Amino acid sequence: MSSAESSLAIAVDIGGTFTDISLLDRSSGKVWRAKTPSVPQDPSEAFLTGIRLALADAGAEASELARVLHGTTVATNMILEGKGARTALVTTRGFRHVLAIGRQDIPRKANLYNWVKPERPVPASRIVEVDERLAAGGAVLETLDEDSVRQAASAIRAMNVEAVGVCLMHAFANPAHERRVAEILREQLPDIAVTISTDVLPVVREYERSLTTALNAAVMPGVTSYVGRLERRLEDEKVAAPLLLMKSNGGVAGAAAIREAPALTALSGPAAGVVGARAIAAACGIRDLITVDIGGTSADICLIKDGRIDLTQHGKVGDWPLPLPMVDMVTIGAGGGSIAAVEDATLTVGPRSAGARPGPAAYGHGGQDATVTDAHVVLGHLPEKLLGGRMGLDVEAAREVVRKGVAEPLGLSLEAAARGVLQIVDNHMVGAVRVVSVERGHDPRHFTLVPFGGAGPLHGCALAELLGISRVMIPPAPGVLCADGLLAADLKAEFSRTLPKAGAIDVVTANGIFGELEQQADAWLTVEGVPEDKRQTDRVALLRYYGQGGEIAIPWAETREAVEEAFTAEHKALYGFALDAPIELVTLRVEATGLTSEPPRDGLQPGGSLEAYDHAPVQFADGTRDVPLIDRNTIGAGTRFDGPVILTQLDTTILVPPGWTGEAHAVGAIILTRQEGTAA
Repeated sequence: MSSAESSLAIAVDIGGTFTDISLLDRSSGKVWRAKTPSVPQDPSEAFLTGIRLALADAGAEASELARVLHGTTVATNMILEGKGARTALVTTRGFRHVLAIGRQDIPRKANLYNWVKPERPVPASRIVEVDERLAAGGAVLETLDEDSVRQAASAIRAMNVEAVGVCLMHAFANPAHERRVAEILREQLPDIAVTISTDVLPVVREYERSLTTALNAAVMPGVTSYVGRLERRLEDEKVAAPLLLMKSNGGVAGAAAIREAPALTALSGPAAGVVGARAIAAACGIRDLITVDIGGTSADICLIKDGRIDLTQHGKVGDWPLPLPMVDMVTIGAGGGSIAAVEDATLTVGPRSAGARPGPAAYGHGGQDATVTDAHVVLGHLPEKLLGGRMGLDVEAAREVVRKGVAEPLGLSLEAAARGVLQIVDNHMVGAVRVVSVERGHDPRHFTLVPFGGAGPLHGCALAELLGISRVMIPPAPGVLCADGLLAADLKAEFSRTLPKAGAIDVVTANGIFGELEQQADAWLTVEGVPEDKRQTDRVALLRYYGQGGEIAIPWAETREAVEEAFTAEHKALYGFALDAPIELVTLRVEATGLTSEPPRDGLQPGGSLEAYDHAPVQFADGTRDVPLIDRNTIGAGTRFDGPVILTQLDTTILVPPGWTGEAHAVGAIILTRQEGTAA
């Protein structure tokens, strides 16, 4: 079967410890999943190994693949670790120190008196200036001096850099000078990667635009090299299918687009999980949900209202604001590997993590610190063997580190210490959930909680009780949901333009600009090969009150009154008030989507068995109970059960405490409901 005739799509999500693979037959809905250890020194190696494993399980050939999707943290890790390419930056004369100046604010939790501004990704010594100047509206005040650009190229050549970014003042209003600078630099410096701000972030605010351009340039050589290796490996495997990579906005794009703006892939892994959670929830008839993705090091929380995944342009990666469109979520240092320690007679949990090596003591790799996972082991929440019996847990090692690290310093029993560790980490996550819900005008009690990631289903019911949520949905494969989410992702891109001057809404002018942006969107959809009947564009306006420094994104309406009314309502929901001040339109954005067809789901057959394959003593707040261990794969659609029970599967463990009932949905999800009268 040729790839053009095939309905097979494969998704590969590479994490720090494991690489997850999902292979989908879109015609039947059949899914094959695999996990393989990641290879940090060459992630493309695990990429190919995982593809081979999944294809072997399905009895299919690589040439049959019609689509290859990938979520990567290559760009994210380079930004977080400061390991991007040595980069130079070209800017307008007089603005060499924009990056150094930055903004006047400091991080919210930093100490005002000892906070030190982080070292910029491009120091002033590698920033060169050229002679040119545009007005805020894009009019040319000073013609580009091409000799100054050639002089800049000569200076950059002597810096021994691998990449260069170009960010000129007000280029978002007129990209002509930037494009000409890039042409000259590519002529003069043919071996150096060049990126310009108008290809990455063509919007107002020179610091954020300069920073994003510099970061994009820094990761461009690494990402380009990585994507090239993937394409060569796929070609060697006789894969003719296109390679699509997940972006931070929850959509995917072709390799060519990612090479040009690799910074768009930052936070792509968590975004894929949110997309997968929404797809499963929609199949269960659930449109309002709060997702909690708990891995080994961090927890990513996102709120979805009416089935819509909201985007933000106020995201951060490490110390840096990265105002590219990305899924609106909150990330905290809370996961299975988070370290519990007693400092000054106070128990803290996270953000330090035991990582993949040595990891929790229970994993048997020599871990000496008590972790969240060790606390679960002490209380009996995890079976003695994981990964389908391939990985044994060292229960005594877990008990020992919790005893020495937590129980003895605090004078607590072993079980009380373990419960304290879990209560603290759960409350950390509850605080993050409130950031995306209560602080934005949403009552979490009206939402369904969707925990996933390897550790998510262990915490789901406890988090729900703390939040007053009465329903929890566990996806079919929580530990590999990011890979599943890639299969459900649409192609997405955003096209923005900042107005020459912020001011009152002019519908006629705005519609004209939207028309031009939609032409760009249509051209992109054509390049990506999206059929006409699968194309969708949405108009978005970014507005603010006069005098404010930040905007709110609002779906565009046909009249000024309707747009202003929507903005006022959203401002009240976010901040609790509206101002008696003029409303300004700042930026217009078109969100282009190439819709992915929803495949049939390979759901559960009715019936099944609730027979326990084992029992284990589990510690709860009201004492020890003998709890059945049930293989989730033996449960059929419609099967109901009461907690306490522990469900086991290859990629996770699900803890259902007393006071909760469960039912297996036909699409494979488990719906857990808190019984009336159970304390929240």
